[in-house]
Amino acid sequence: MAERPIFISRPASKQLVEEVFLQLRWHPGFAPVQKEKNIRALHEAAARAGHPNVLEVSTKSDNPRGQELSAFNLKVRNEKLGDIPLECAFQGSKVFERGGPFTDLYSMDVRSARKDPRLKESGKLMAFEFDGTRWPLEPKTVFYDWLFVGCIHADRDRAQELLQYGGFSDIEFNPARSINCQARSVALFLSLMQRDELSEGAKSPLGFLRVIGNSDYRPDLKIKESSSKSRFG
Repeated sequence: MAERPIFISRPASKQLVEEVFLQLRWHPGFAPVQKEKNIRALHEAAARAGHPNVLEVSTKSDNPRGQELSAFNLKVRNEKLGDIPLECAFQGSKVFERGGPFTDLYSMDVRSARKDPRLKESGKLMAFEFDGTRWPLEPKTVFYDWLFVGCIHADRDRAQELLQYGGFSDIEFNPARSINCQARSVALFLSLMQRDELSEGAKSPLGFLRVIGNSDYRPDLKIKESSSKSRFG
């Protein structure tokens, strides 16, 4: 068994996003069929818990909309380079003790950018820097969320379609090992949209920091005994 979360938009709450952890039978392995089994098991667990119609947000999704919303496929506008994959924007904007931002990663394919050795060899992560704006590490996930909110907000007409889903999942996300999650970011976008806070939040980095700072939205690394002993990531 394993435990994984789904993320639900909660615009009426100051937390903005609810994380619901669910138990599921885990199918180990890296083959696509194993990923599909795990997604299906998670969504079935969500339905039993009263959260039907969950959208998987990843390249493993069987729903084209979920694939489009992946950080590998969404495009971020850069003043000099034009549209670049969101994941490349995130990785290339990291500022470490001994280097960064490594903006050449913006032009790489996503998988090469994620595996660049400088991301592990440059010391402690200090901040993010993108298009002339320096982002703090607190609140956690704020830069990653900002990238997502900007990308989805740019396609406002299609954003309304997301209201039909009861929650969002990302089968690759292990809350015991990482904190940024594309499914959470999509749920956050929906909450901000329904609260009419996108006009400020999507307008500028300062506006987004202000909106998040006025909420109780504070994602954190979830280290649980059961997940820390497992190797299903």
